Amino acid sequence: MAIQVGDKAPDFELKDNHGATVKLSDFRGEKNVVVLFYPFAFTGVCTGELCELRDNLPKFVNDDVQLLAVSNDSIHTLRVFAEQEGLEYPLLSDFWPHGEVSRAYGVFDADKGCAVRGTFIVDKEGLVRWSVVNALPDARDLNEYLAALDTL
Repeated sequence: MAIQVGDKAPDFELKDNHGATVKLSDFRGEKNVVVLFYPFAFTGVCTGELCELRDNLPKFVNDDVQLLAVSNDSIHTLRVFAEQEGLEYPLLSDFWPHGEVSRAYGVFDADKGCAVRGTFIVDKEGLVRWSVVNALPDARDLNEYLAALDTL
């Protein structure tokens, strides 16, 4: 079961597509964070969702908000994916231990070996203020994220 609105967001430390370490707690007190889990790089729905975020990036990466996209792909796969699609926000690898962060957020599908489509908006105090979890084939609505961010 996914973590709920009002829960303290599990902290994590993951490598991004450039090998840099990113910690959720580094944004505490500074920015609201959109933590977006997606199944796999290079797949149709995932590519569409992440490119839609790319095309609206100033709304998701600014002085008040940081977008962190998490998958169970390796950092090497994420690097190539980001370069190919022009993604200029952190793609975090939850590759090893496999799915540890996805499991902490309750969005890991053990049968498929990947995260389902879960999105969590974490406020500056580290609390989950909004979330949505969709099945693997179901894309999320970007406008829902924006409406939720407007309430913070």
